Amino acid sequence: MPTRRAVRHSFTILAVTAALSGTFAGVADATPPGIPSATTAKSDLAALTVKADGSQTGYSRDKFPHWIDQGNSCNTREVVLKRDGTNVVTDSSCAATSGKWVSPYDGTTWTAASDVDIDHVVPLADAWRTGASSWTTAQRQAFANDLTDPQLIAVTDNVNQEKGDKSPDAWKPPLVSYWCTYAKMWVAVKHKFKLTINSAEKTALTDMLNRC
Repeated sequence: MPTRRAVRHSFTILAVTAALSGTFAGVADATPPGIPSATTAKSDLAALTVKADGSQTGYSRDKFPHWIDQGNSCNTREVVLKRDGTNVVTDSSCAATSGKWVSPYDGTTWTAASDVDIDHVVPLADAWRTGASSWTTAQRQAFANDLTDPQLIAVTDNVNQEKGDKSPDAWKPPLVSYWCTYAKMWVAVKHKFKLTINSAEKTALTDMLNRC
């Protein structure tokens, strides 16, 4: 019998193959707030400062306090799980005990919250390299727990792990049909927080937005 990790890896491969062939039937349920139109995203992209990424020196995830309390016994992760899922049931401590999550990155459906990661669309390490190293801890906390912009989204855990801290020139969602939305979210967050982009990142984002 295949292991759970092997099954999940197979799902990812199937999603990539189907996405490239344009035949994937999955529905992307998760929709973060504040996703701009393609026109606005292109305008915001043109306004971003283009420069080489800064140093990773000094970076730590601990410098971006996240999954903070959001009231009603819920932390940021739990709020996004409820927002992005369907028929999500939680216990008295706000932990999701059942529900359905369709990862827009790969189109895969999950029914256990443990299979779902909350992705920072613009990764914390990327933010550090592109401006956040000079922020206060309070500013970094606000960025890492942002529920009003398209910065947090529920996705398949191992797909999120494959993404890591990569920018769109190095990693894109397996589901090609989501590239437009992903680029719009990425640009919106970089523009909101006045983060820089490098030239390869801008080229990739321009190509993705041209697919909208």
